[in-house]
This record gives sequence, structure tokens and C-alpha cells, in this order.
Amino acid sequence: MRENRAVDVVLSQRALNRATLARQLLLERAGLTPLETIAHLVGMQAQVPHNPYTALWSRLDGFRPESLSELLERREAVRIGVMRGTIHLVTAADCLLLRPLMQPVLEAQLRRHGEHAPSLRGVHLEPIVELARTVLAEKPRSGTELRAIFAERFPDLNAAALTHACQIRLAFVQVPPRRLWSRSTQVRSTTAESWLGRPFVADP
Repeated sequence: MRENRAVDVVLSQRALNRATLARQLLLERAGLTPLETIAHLVGMQAQVPHNPYTALWSRLDGFRPESLSELLERREAVRIGVMRGTIHLVTAADCLLLRPLMQPVLEAQLRRHGEHAPSLRGVHLEPIVELARTVLAEKPRSGTELRAIFAERFPDLNAAALTHACQIRLAFVQVPPRRLWSRSTQVRSTTAESWLGRPFVADP
């Protein structure tokens, strides 16, 4: 009787390269929807706003740029800082799951931030965060608008640093029409929970 034994298989560099490209849907165009693709990739780099459109066109059969704009307008996908400090495009479901999971990483980045961390040492952030939550629930705001609110309410503190801290603590999403295919505006943000109308996953 033949003995079944585990066999160690070592991928060649080329096999690893092909497997990685296949996982990223970059060997041939796929028949997935844009939303399925964003979920499959667990988010797409979107710091440059038009990059996801090019990335989806490179991967999908018959991709229409308007289809991604529609996902953003229907709030099925969002642009948010989630994996690290840069902006990613993720599904709404992944936003609510991944953002709380990554919160400790983002908090650590905030503490190390070369420009803002010194201005935040010793600052009691809770009332500032609650003010931001309130004004963002009223309507999405630009960074300039938030800084002006903080400068008026907390004149002795660094308004830019407070805005950055709230962006980390409250998980800002950039709302349409930033960046739709056919039009765009300056960045305006609100909280992910307010925009999606659902809370974050409690125990991701």
C-alpha cells in the first residue's frame, strides 16, 4: 500500500508572480461586477481619485466608468483612509468591518505624525471629537470649514492637528461628487457611520 506523505512544494519566482497577478485579476479581464471586484481585492488604492477607474478598466470586461460613480453615489462603495494613512476605495461592508480593525494602526500613526503629534500632546480630544461628530452629522464639511470651526471654538489649539485627529478618530469618508468620473469638487467629508447609516462592526 502506498504511503501518503505531505510534499513541500516551493513555487518558482515565475509561478509566484503568475499566482499573484491572477489573484489581482491582472492576467486576463474578469466577468465580475465592479463591486465584486472591489470586494475581491479588499480595497483599491484611491489616493489619486481617478486611479480606481483605470484599475477596474484594466481588470474587467466591459467596464463603464459611470458604474463606479454610481456605486459611490448609492453609498455601496466609499473612499476612506482604512489600510493606512492613504485613501482606499472599499465596499461599504468592508469599510464597516476593516476600519475598526485597523483603528489601532491609525492611532499609532497619529501619535507618530511628525507635524501634528507635538500639537496634540496633552490635549483632551473627546470634546473636540464630539463637536466634529455633531457638525459633520449636519452636512459634509471641507477641511477648511472644520479648521475654521476649531479655530473659533479652541483658539489656543492647532486647528489643523485637531482636524487630522478627528479624521482618524471618526473615520472620515470623502463624499461625492468627489471623485465621480464626469465631475468632481473639493474634498468634503463626513463620518462613515453617518454616511452609511450603519454602525461599525463591534468585534471585527
